[in-house]
Amino acid sequence: MVQEQYERCVVAGERQGSCAEVFRVFLKLGLTSFGGPVAHLGYYRDELVVRRKWISEAGYADLVALCQFLPGPASSQVAFALGVLRGNGLIGGLAASLAFTLPSALVLVLLALNAASMTGTFMQGLLHGLKLVAVAIVAQAVWGMARSLTPDMPRAAIALLAIGVLVVVGGSIAQLVAILGGALLGLWLCRTEGAALSGQLQFPVKRHHAVVALLLFAALFGLLPLLAIMTGQQGFILFDAFYRAGALVFGGGHVVLPLLQAEVVVPQWVSSETFLAGYGLAQAVPGPLFTFAAYLGAVMQPEPNGIAGALIALTAIFLPGLLLVYGMLPFWDQLRLRPTAQAAMRGANAAVVGILGAALYDPVWTGAVLSAQDFALALTGFLLLTVWKVQPWIIVVLLAGAGMITAI
Repeated sequence: MVQEQYERCVVAGERQGSCAEVFRVFLKLGLTSFGGPVAHLGYYRDELVVRRKWISEAGYADLVALCQFLPGPASSQVAFALGVLRGNGLIGGLAASLAFTLPSALVLVLLALNAASMTGTFMQGLLHGLKLVAVAIVAQAVWGMARSLTPDMPRAAIALLAIGVLVVVGGSIAQLVAILGGALLGLWLCRTEGAALSGQLQFPVKRHHAVVALLLFAALFGLLPLLAIMTGQQGFILFDAFYRAGALVFGGGHVVLPLLQAEVVVPQWVSSETFLAGYGLAQAVPGPLFTFAAYLGAVMQPEPNGIAGALIALTAIFLPGLLLVYGMLPFWDQLRLRPTAQAAMRGANAAVVGILGAALYDPVWTGAVLSAQDFALALTGFLLLTVWKVQPWIIVVLLAGAGMITAI
């Protein structure tokens, strides 16, 4: 069955693409996508929506909204779903996930296995340059999505309200509140348009396969703690700890920090100093921030650790989010084709623009733009992306290099 699906995936036509194409494109993204989950959405949009046209702007925003609703690493869930869409099923989704995750996971495991601490002025300059890359990428995403997804006053107002929610409430729960509020306002304010979204997203996921994925998610969530207690084996305890972290975090990225700290620092598997040092390194590499789990699995004291610990931790933290998004894809597709769902999605899409706008200020802008010089570099990156259409990896090289030069 898997081999047949793979063959269909490889020989699929231009519209579907192939698993090899999916792997190649997401490997490029995994090597160049600096800046965290919000910036990743900007990279995806530029590469897959604007340049390659794998999915429409509205369809992409729908997918982002779905993954924001679900717990887990949102940017990795979007990557997985885009792989499913382009690669004709589960194999394509796994190809996207593996390619996007592998580069940063390998780098962090290598850093974990080598005790040398990478600090100093030079490295701080590199990290700061990568933060300025995130400013340019997220600003480009906000600019492009705002023009297409908030073209009228009602949806612009929803985007502004979403920003207000994030400013006043804060935290990952505010994202859920903003999207839910945007959807409810969309039911009221966005009913006048035609069924423009009909047929845009047709994911090759059968309903019974989706139900199996949702049941597996629930079964693992309920049974893993019991299995860990009954056996007392560290391998099961480790898998359960990271699975729960991945299953309970909304918003992904930085939000997972306190959950992982409670799981590995409190039981003294990893020291607080090692934990924070690894978290800083995770922000200096491309790809999903959840690969921080690979670093923790490798450096922790009780066995399994090293490469085995990294594999267990990495698999466990990503698995719940991928099971959830795979299980929701066919139901989401049918739901969104209803007129009321379309109106709700217009409002939710507008709220996504507001969420990106709020994130552009905090933490992206506030964490990177600390001087007039930083502002000039970030603006240069933004103009290179939007006016000269320079590819993102070139911006990464230029701004990272500028950060190192200015730090000397």
